[in-house]
Amino acid sequence: MQKINDSTGEEPLLAKVAEAKTASLELASVPSDTKNRALMRAAESILSKREALIAANKKDLDAAKTLLEQGKLSKSLVARLKLDDSKIDEISRMVDSVAALEDPVGKIAYSIKMDENLDLFKLTVPFGVVATVFEARPDALPQIAALCIKSGNAVILKGGSEAKESNRAIHSIIAEALIREGLPKGCTQLVEDREAVRKLLKMDGLIDLVIPRGSNEFVKYIQDNTRIPVLGHSAGICHIFVDRKADPVKAIEICNDARVQYPAACNAMKVLLIDSNAAPQLLPRIAARLTKSGVRLKCCPRAKAILESNGIAAEGASERDWETEYLELILPVKVVDGLDEAIAHINRYGSRHTDSILTEDSASAKKFLRMVDSSTVIHNASTRFSDGYRYGLGAEVGISTNKVHSRGPVGLEGLVTTKFILLGAGQKVGDYVGDDAKPFLHRRSGLEINGRY
Repeated sequence: MQKINDSTGEEPLLAKVAEAKTASLELASVPSDTKNRALMRAAESILSKREALIAANKKDLDAAKTLLEQGKLSKSLVARLKLDDSKIDEISRMVDSVAALEDPVGKIAYSIKMDENLDLFKLTVPFGVVATVFEARPDALPQIAALCIKSGNAVILKGGSEAKESNRAIHSIIAEALIREGLPKGCTQLVEDREAVRKLLKMDGLIDLVIPRGSNEFVKYIQDNTRIPVLGHSAGICHIFVDRKADPVKAIEICNDARVQYPAACNAMKVLLIDSNAAPQLLPRIAARLTKSGVRLKCCPRAKAILESNGIAAEGASERDWETEYLELILPVKVVDGLDEAIAHINRYGSRHTDSILTEDSASAKKFLRMVDSSTVIHNASTRFSDGYRYGLGAEVGISTNKVHSRGPVGLEGLVTTKFILLGAGQKVGDYVGDDAKPFLHRRSGLEINGRY
């Protein structure tokens, strides 16, 4: 397998980032068809080289299992590391799906005729160079790389050290495919050095956007140590509130799916809230389903008393449990006195990620959807739906809890910015000021740029 710009080479970090900057200028004007062909070739190559990928991943898994035995890694992290035939097929489909999406570059967001032959356009354009620091999960690298390339951005990829061998193999396959289809050399760069993050954060003259994926503490560290704009992916302290008018069957199955289907996912339910009017009858049924699935319940005093009176074991919860993102099968449970208390709890302790209400009462649902201040709010469905691929974005570089630029799962539209283009024919500002100033037309008329850019 050919090695292309991986971090085992001797090229200094600054040279890699400078090469990415040069590549980004060319990539910004690469036609959609070329980008699509490159991504489709990458998807095909991932399938054809699955044996090499699995072999590389086995090295990571073997090292991770040793660290697990030593108590230095969690089971959930080891589970996220694994690549098998099914996961490789999924990665290939994801890259293919990004190729099939509409190109977000060059869209006219705004146009106005300022005067005859003086036309203003606001167009979507790539950021330039995107630096991403992400968790030890092999499928994160191809997701991020595919989205950045499709949106015309060069990308610096810094993955978790636990997935080092997997990341090297995947990046080599993708980079080779992109270059073979005519994309500029260096448009994807893989770095591994632990010190690289600190150095990247100081390269505000070369890097245009930083996207960290990790804990609240890690994202805050990134934000506090760079002048580069940061698109922050916060922790996933996601709630489900079971209202007094929830359908019991829906509630039982949705709660189990949200906590159990992928416990370590950022969009998994991390706290269960239940209305005090529903709790005596419904909480034991929900808890029985969860405990059967292996979930440990950490309960407020009222929830604990209800479960113990029904013969269901439960631990006590502390204040700290409401703000802890458990990545294993642990679930804090709290009984609340109605919708308003549930909303207040979520807005106080949540991470503004994803929160859901289970109810058959439309008024309660509407109030929850309006009042909960999160990037995704859901009615009668699992929090696990909060995902770029499931939202039809092709994939995601992360889930942003920011309120500026992009919020929620960040796909292609979150990876472009805008610039104004003014097309004139010799006009001067002096003609539009003073006693005999010409008036502006300022006419919105759906102008087309027609190849002039």
